[in-house]
Amino acid sequence: MAYLSGQPVLILKEGTQRTVGRDAMRTNIMAARVIAEAIRTALGPKGMDKMLVDSFGDVTITNDGATILKEIDVQHPAAKMMVEVAKAQDDEVGDGTTTAVVIAGELLKKAEELLDQNIHPTIIVEGYRKAAEQALKIIDEISQETSIDDEDMLKKAAMTAMHSKVVAGSRDYLSDLVVKAVKSVAEQIDGKWKADIDDIKVEKKQGGSLEDTKLINGIVLDKEVVHPGMPKRVTNAKIALIDAPLEIEKTEFDAKIHINSPEQMKAFLDEEQRMLKEMVEKIKETGANVVLCQKGIDDVAQHFLAKTGILAVRRVKKSDMEKLAKATGGKIVTSIDDLTPEHLGEAEIVEERKVADDKMVFVEGCKNPKAVSILIRGGTEHIVDEAERALHDALCVVRNIIEEPKVVPGGGAPEIEIARRLKEYAETLGGREQLAVKAFAEALEVIPRTLAENGGLDPIDILVELRARHEKGEWWAGINLVSGKVDDMRNLDIWEPASVKKQAIKSASEAAQMILRIDDVIAASELEKEKGKGKEEEKEEESSTEF
Repeated sequence: MAYLSGQPVLILKEGTQRTVGRDAMRTNIMAARVIAEAIRTALGPKGMDKMLVDSFGDVTITNDGATILKEIDVQHPAAKMMVEVAKAQDDEVGDGTTTAVVIAGELLKKAEELLDQNIHPTIIVEGYRKAAEQALKIIDEISQETSIDDEDMLKKAAMTAMHSKVVAGSRDYLSDLVVKAVKSVAEQIDGKWKADIDDIKVEKKQGGSLEDTKLINGIVLDKEVVHPGMPKRVTNAKIALIDAPLEIEKTEFDAKIHINSPEQMKAFLDEEQRMLKEMVEKIKETGANVVLCQKGIDDVAQHFLAKTGILAVRRVKKSDMEKLAKATGGKIVTSIDDLTPEHLGEAEIVEERKVADDKMVFVEGCKNPKAVSILIRGGTEHIVDEAERALHDALCVVRNIIEEPKVVPGGGAPEIEIARRLKEYAETLGGREQLAVKAFAEALEVIPRTLAENGGLDPIDILVELRARHEKGEWWAGINLVSGKVDDMRNLDIWEPASVKKQAIKSASEAAQMILRIDDVIAASELEKEKGKGKEEEKEEESSTEF
């Protein structure tokens, strides 16, 4: 509402809410900080889990930042930006989601203190931008080079990623599987290693314990053999991957067939049977003894396949077919007429096994599989789900190190070292930007402080000792949450990928800068239809009370 010569002039639609200036900033900062505070207690090996119950009553128990924020139905637009931070971190590097959100929340808290000192948001944003650039350079300086051949380092990083999860007790065993799985699918392209973790199929089945989790050098299918007369186990398998139905296709236009006698009917059925038999004969001629079909398999075709001793599985997912092609070295054909012996994939064994109450088909013993499977077992559904999330983080961590072979010590050590060096860098800057860089440095200290708080330690004592040790040049000093003291992270084998730390600082600082640039929030009024609907309901209520 604006006033011109004392007359009110309506600019925005009636019912629109507008918050401007400092109030808009405070509201946005508060909303983002609430999100950060909500998941702060989930950080680190001593972090707590969250129980999330959705509108259907389904329960998720996790301490994975990305999962928590995905499950929470966030309304405030600034809070949604924090959810985007976690999503970006998860999509880019797959780990460090809680760290990124906690840092973003602390950056905004420090920015609010600067705003109270009448420092302009643009100056804070510029200071944060310079600090973030410098922080990325510092990470490169303090990181340690490694390589794909250093399995010991890959395993240590995988164990660090799983330290804070439900599976922590079995992390030694699981980290071995993770390293083997990622190394299996890694490929060298133009002198650089690339590993696509989409080529690692993670299948989960409730029952057994986490130690029963297995790495399969091939693919596990959550399917069963289609016909009881087929062999349940085939050795030296020659596998046909078919993306076509083993059925007689129905005509696409309306056709009428006039049958006047039983002989004609029999001839019609015999012809169908002959066509199906011909399909099976073509498959047999190529030397295939296993058929994995993406579409359906007719009952008659199943019978002929069983008679020829071929094991068949139908309605295999497209993504599984692609993985099977990579694992077995076979090629997917879209027509049975195109199938030749060169198209067949190979595996030592294809077998149907009972896992818990379900039957599954295992295609394993592939010579040089470029796709593998991990079958997760666990006592309850919640443990199996959380184990899947933990393995995803560990797989991403190993992939990150293979693609960018640099690691930094964990336990809050890199954050304290970056903070110390940023404070020195701030002294070289003139003007008020210096205060913003110092605020950025102090914000990074939230990670070791939170680790100490979640571990039941005194954060002030820990931070004072950490700063003192880093001033002496001990850049690897971090928090040992088992002993409750400051320790050498290298001796404790706590390592994290440098790329995860870089991405956390990038995404956190970008989100904080974006929120600080907003000084005007214009929220549209509810839709006219909804308002009209509400009025109709009111009228109905009024009319009903008259009787």
